[in-house]
Amino acid sequence: MNTITTEQLLDRLRWRYATKQFDAAKKIPQDVWSALEDALVLTPSSFGLQPWNFLVVQDPAVRETLKGASWGQSQITDASHLVVFAVHRNNKPEHLDSYIQSIAAARNQPADAPALAGLKKMISQFNASRPNIEWNARQAYIALGNFMTAAALLGIDTCPLEGLDPAKYDEILGLEEKNLTTAVACVAGYRADDDKYASLPKVRFSKTEVVQYI
Repeated sequence: MNTITTEQLLDRLRWRYATKQFDAAKKIPQDVWSALEDALVLTPSSFGLQPWNFLVVQDPAVRETLKGASWGQSQITDASHLVVFAVHRNNKPEHLDSYIQSIAAARNQPADAPALAGLKKMISQFNASRPNIEWNARQAYIALGNFMTAAALLGIDTCPLEGLDPAKYDEILGLEEKNLTTAVACVAGYRADDDKYASLPKVRFSKTEVVQYI
């Protein structure tokens, strides 16, 4: 298996930043975007349940409306792509059923095998024990981090967006009737030449302050 070097990895992570101004004329090539979609699909989640949908908003009019629900941030309309990370409001039994069926098909075993029946029961009990939206939103942030790192490795700029009104996003995108709600959003594209934030030094606490061995 081919791997990148540690220095290549760190170089890409040092290069990335929360891009404030995007070049609206530059679009991500389709093959690169397809790879980023695959990175989203490959994101790990607790139990592997994948309680999300990744909404790629392409309609310029919709993006303009979402901009109004995002404190007027220009990245919403200027970036090449906008992804809304929407999570399930409730982890419904039919989603779990579909997941168990997917495992059975992928691993060539019956869906009612004892191991899968036990897994289904455990997940069902877990879902019933806590608020689903809160737990699902935490899963969405795993996907967000995975997406941003994958983008950096491919030379694509991103900016995560929490400065938005989730309820208005849900209304604009018609999410409630789909059992979805907005957790976070992220734009992707190419930084503008005049984005002053691109040249600012990255500010992080030192490794000795945040990494502890116990």
